[in-house]
Order: sequence, then C-alpha cells, then structure tokens
Amino acid sequence: MQNIVALFVGLLFGIGLLLSGMTNPAKVLGFLDLAGQWDPSLALVMVGAIAIAAPAFAWIKRRPRSMLGAPVALPAAATVNIRLILGSLVFGVGWGLAGFCPGPALVSTATGQPGAWIFVAAMLAGMAIFSIIERLLAQARTSRNDLTAGRPG
Repeated sequence: MQNIVALFVGLLFGIGLLLSGMTNPAKVLGFLDLAGQWDPSLALVMVGAIAIAAPAFAWIKRRPRSMLGAPVALPAAATVNIRLILGSLVFGVGWGLAGFCPGPALVSTATGQPGAWIFVAAMLAGMAIFSIIERLLAQARTSRNDLTAGRPG
C-alpha cells in the first residue's frame, strides 16, 4: 500500500510541476531574472504550494504516526549554520545557472530534455563527492579524537 501511495503522490507531484511550468528552464530563469523580463507566475505556484503545505504540516505535527502508520519524523534542526548557508548557496547557484532544481529536473528527464539529463548527472556527481568528503571528514575527526583520548591528562 505504501508503494502505491508513493507512486500516486509522485505522479501527482510530477504532473503539478509540468502544469506549473517548473520543468521549463526558460520559465524558471525568467522568474529569477529580477532585473530583466521578470516572470512572476512561479511566485503564484510557490504561494499555492505553501498554502496547501502549511495546514498539512500543522496537522501532521500533532500526530505520532502518518496515515499509513509510519512514525512522523519531521526535521528538528532550527539553527542556521555554515552548512545550511553553503548548501543554500550551492542550490541557488545551480538553480540560477541551469533553471532546474532536483524535483523538476527528474520530471524533465522523463520528457527527454537533454539539459535535465546533464543536470541530474551533475547533481548525482555532486552528491557522491559530498558523501566522500563527509566520510573523509568523519574519519579525520575519529582519528583526531582517538589520538586526543590516548594522551595522558
């Protein structure tokens, strides 16, 4: 049942992205072009998404389990740190350069857009590089802690 619901919700999301124009890089770049021919239509899409999501999040926060019985696990982090800032910058630069963000890019690969395939390949490469760097940093921290723990006080 969970897979059927996930498929339905994914299809609904993809259709919404197609109908709203979020899979069209020219429309997205037009929205981001504040100094030129600005296209505010995607702002309406965002406002509509927030209007639907806000009450749903308020409702689900009061429930211990989802409608399918899975535990509700919303993110708890509320602090702004360097990782959040850098991640936001990378996301924004990628969105501004390519006219895609991850969801619309995946939907656009199904329509055969070559730019979407390139974006998704670059996104996957970036995720792999991030994972490697995170693993190396964790190993370095562990090694440093092991060395520090072994010193006489």
